[in-house]
Amino acid sequence: MRGRHDQGWPSVSAGARHIDCNRPVPGATGTPLPSLRETRVSETASTERTADVIVVGAGPAGSTTAYYLAKAGLDVLLLEKTAFPREKVCGDGLTPRATKELVAMGIDVSEEAGWLRNRGLRIIGGGVRLELDWPELASYPDYGLVRKRDDFDEQLARQAQKAGARLHERCNVGAPVIDDRTGNVIGVQAKLGVEKTPVTFHAPLVVAADGNSTRLSLAMGLHRREDRPMGVAVRTYFTSPRHDDDYLESWLELWDRRGPQDRLLPGYGWIFGMGDGTSNVGLGVLNTSGSFKELDWREVLKAWCASMPEDWGYTPENMTGPIRGAALPMAFNRQPHYTRGLLLVGDAGGMVNPFNGEGIAYAMESGRIASDVIVQAHARATAARRELALQRYPKVIKDTYGGYYTLGRAFVKLISNPTVMKLAAQRGLTHPMLMRFTLKLMANLTDPTGGDAMDRIINGLAKVAPKA
Repeated sequence: MRGRHDQGWPSVSAGARHIDCNRPVPGATGTPLPSLRETRVSETASTERTADVIVVGAGPAGSTTAYYLAKAGLDVLLLEKTAFPREKVCGDGLTPRATKELVAMGIDVSEEAGWLRNRGLRIIGGGVRLELDWPELASYPDYGLVRKRDDFDEQLARQAQKAGARLHERCNVGAPVIDDRTGNVIGVQAKLGVEKTPVTFHAPLVVAADGNSTRLSLAMGLHRREDRPMGVAVRTYFTSPRHDDDYLESWLELWDRRGPQDRLLPGYGWIFGMGDGTSNVGLGVLNTSGSFKELDWREVLKAWCASMPEDWGYTPENMTGPIRGAALPMAFNRQPHYTRGLLLVGDAGGMVNPFNGEGIAYAMESGRIASDVIVQAHARATAARRELALQRYPKVIKDTYGGYYTLGRAFVKLISNPTVMKLAAQRGLTHPMLMRFTLKLMANLTDPTGGDAMDRIINGLAKVAPKA
């Protein structure tokens, strides 16, 4: 049930055509009619490059969006600039929020399928080592997962394909195609394949899932908000005897000891066992403004690894790949999330959790939310009603995350103060009950209804906080 252009969306060709009245009409004097074969080839190419929805980017946000749209019967083009498998900078650790989304998509998350399960979070700081199991909730599983991103992203993209999405790899999308009459996006221009063949894809709705750089958003005038936090992650892999750890490990005191004076940085270090003989070791810095802006975070990571016990193996000779870094766009740092036929999901919309730098869960959740809005809009009878349905998306996203992200922005400001950060690490870790509350808050793991007192406090705070 793909390609239902007879209902829902208007005809793409009608919105995309620019008729030249001076152009000779095929069949008129001196203008030969195209052959039947030429006509069929042209029609086939047009059909292959036209869809109900175009999704740009086959990361977690884009593939999840495409999966649910295709499952609902819409014709979806999923355009990925690279070819799978491909690497992305990530801690590779998934919380129960992300695990829930994988299960919902029908992904086999068993150990036999190559997933490594984790029981919770080990927190180290202030001379204290504390292991916190993931909370037992009705809304989320009680385990997280670990898997490398090169394999993880491909699994999601293939699942979208199985649902009916049409995936084009090595499809580098450039500028949006704009309808001269309405100013709306009606497609994208791209270079396809190793030959970089110029092509144009058409659809009445385009989803930007093209990450923090989001060229589509920039082309539409949607620039990053400077009043929102921007984090950074750097990581590498080491062969290590700690590869089969069943806890994600977070070091809350991240010191830069390379200068004349030690500095406590606004972030954390992580060590995630991959179960394959290696550990993912990295830093998540939750605020890169002010005096921290000019730091070379790769050098900070090297120094941090050098401070680890030698028998853990986090030494240059055990490093299996280069140190790589990536930006963490947080707390809705690009808005609005829908405008003129362009809808933003995941990192393109700045949906990384400012409490902990987690992005995959929110990428997948926003993709699922976006697809639901799009499916409902597709069923509306008129263009005005479809637009009304699409305009609902930014409100749904803000109702879902806005208050919580506002709390997260306040948290980022607090930890930017070294005194506050040091006090929190040294005093907070000695109170297990407080740390269980902190885990629920920072990982955004609560039951929305019927939860315990901690859940009610966190949900209440998020509800009353401004949804900016």
